[in-house]
Amino acid sequence: MTKPLGVGCLHVYHPALSPHKWKALMKFPIVTVAMVSVALVYVFWGQTQESSDPTDPARFANLQANPAKSSDVVDWAITQIPEVCAQAVGQPAGSDAVNDCEKRAQSRTSTCRRAVYDNFPDRVTSEAMFRDVSISMMNCLVPQGGIVRP
Repeated sequence: MTKPLGVGCLHVYHPALSPHKWKALMKFPIVTVAMVSVALVYVFWGQTQESSDPTDPARFANLQANPAKSSDVVDWAITQIPEVCAQAVGQPAGSDAVNDCEKRAQSRTSTCRRAVYDNFPDRVTSEAMFRDVSISMMNCLVPQGGIVRP
């Protein structure tokens, strides 16, 4: 005798699914829950680990022994925007001219990042390369007319 097939998942009957087989199909997915739990613990553990601050200048002290990613150098250069703007404008930090300069520099960060990433290697392995990457990024962020750049 065949049981009718219903619309909802609780009313689905099939002759091949006896109540015993149905219970076997409805077992709790222990393995899946365990794998998801392990993945969540790993993610939370990774977030609690201390990472070195890429904008700390001490990070770039010995680049031959400990090369930096160019993205870390670019991030450091972006943190220097207030000082670069104050120097370029010739006014103290907080003045309207410096604030305008900082806003313009912040709006250029994506474009300047792409330009630096396209023109320099992924790893910064020397002081000369660090200087070139950081100066190129700062010049892109805060262009200064009439100043001779290295």
